[in-house]
Amino acid sequence: MRAIVLEKFGGLDSLVYAEIPEPEPLEGHVVIEIKAFGINHAEMHMRRGEWAEAAKVSGIECVGIVKSCPGGEFPVGAKVAALMGGLGRTINGSYAQFTRAPVSNVALIESDLPWAELAALPETYATAWTCLFRNLEIKAGQTVVIRGATSSFGQAAVNLAVNAGAKVIATTRSQARFAKLEAMGVTRVEVEGPDLSKRMAEAKQIDAVLDLVGNSTILDSLAMLRRGGRACLAGWLGGLAPIADFNPLLQMSSGVYLSFFGSFVFGTPGFPLSDVPLQAIAADVAAGRFDAKPSRVFTFDEIHEAHRVMEANEANGKMVVVH
Repeated sequence: MRAIVLEKFGGLDSLVYAEIPEPEPLEGHVVIEIKAFGINHAEMHMRRGEWAEAAKVSGIECVGIVKSCPGGEFPVGAKVAALMGGLGRTINGSYAQFTRAPVSNVALIESDLPWAELAALPETYATAWTCLFRNLEIKAGQTVVIRGATSSFGQAAVNLAVNAGAKVIATTRSQARFAKLEAMGVTRVEVEGPDLSKRMAEAKQIDAVLDLVGNSTILDSLAMLRRGGRACLAGWLGGLAPIADFNPLLQMSSGVYLSFFGSFVFGTPGFPLSDVPLQAIAADVAAGRFDAKPSRVFTFDEIHEAHRVMEANEANGKMVVVH
């Protein structure tokens, strides 16, 4: 099969097109004929050698058709999504015509949406859905703050939260992006900054905060919650520097909840991918309840350009590659 192989760590030329053997059927796994896959920052870090693990074939997610499934968990010919479970890290990933993923990291996604639109969903929407409805347990009518809302992850979270009937206050660093978020149905947009809790009339009344800015703002996020409110830390748009001298006794209100979510847990016993209603999300997209279209679509032969756009921060949303 044709694949994009990580020949060495470094720049765009590290990704090389090659012919490699197709993955063989294996008990507990699904061989998938890949129709499209999303592009993720993780793959850029793998290409550069900045992650501890990087497989020969990169790519942490895909959508496609089941070619073989020895255990019978998925019927041959079914449309599925796959993500994480070592894809692109410890086992060959989605930058190829076929991949083999653990059953626990595969989910049905039967839909009439084009492959390019389906490919924009798995990693981003599975992560956003789990943060909102598992960690934060949001409900219709609640007020939710999404910090870093114009990232692809943030936009997915806004779509899901608005669709669920929540009142969403979104943040972005750029006022030029206010209109985009307002068009997505948010109640209000605020300029992102470390003192947001002091600028909000709803301070101490917020039900939930999804913080994608990260360690630099999570204490401020906790400060805006009501008693029983929840904050979920799930992104690091503001950098990876640790929280300096975090002392819950002095810096955390009584009765609020703080949790973390990282998508690398998908496929573990507590977080099977089948828990995420990807098929229902695709149905909502198909019905026009929200727009999840990719910002850019590339062909398989354009992987260098896709990585260049990602590296230059020109994506403006989720980018996908189609075969």
